[in-house]
Amino acid sequence: MDFLFGLARNSRLQKIVGRQMHEAKLEHTATGEAARVFTEFDYQTCKSWARPRRAVAKAEYLDKGENPRFVVTSLGADNWAARELYEQFYCQRGEMENRLKEQMCLFAYRMMVGTDWVWVHEDR
Repeated sequence: MDFLFGLARNSRLQKIVGRQMHEAKLEHTATGEAARVFTEFDYQTCKSWARPRRAVAKAEYLDKGENPRFVVTSLGADNWAARELYEQFYCQRGEMENRLKEQMCLFAYRMMVGTDWVWVHEDR
């Protein structure tokens, strides 16, 4: 079974993507647009992981400043390049969650999540 999940930002991760963050800042300064630079690297926590795992980083620079994001996965680079893994796979999960929230807020009072029914109270 493969996995892909968000990885909390920390000082070690931010240091690893320092060069890419600088590139994104330069691009943002030149264009005035949001700039994204993707990279990947092997990463291992100091205590809880038994071995290094593939991490993908989005070094993004916006008008409000730095916005780095990180994911960790068992999916190989041969099938998923860093940018595609983040934008086409990881971000789509978030879009699906947003659609589920919309359904719950608009008109659903029960929905199937996985193999469990979730009952939502309707105040009408």
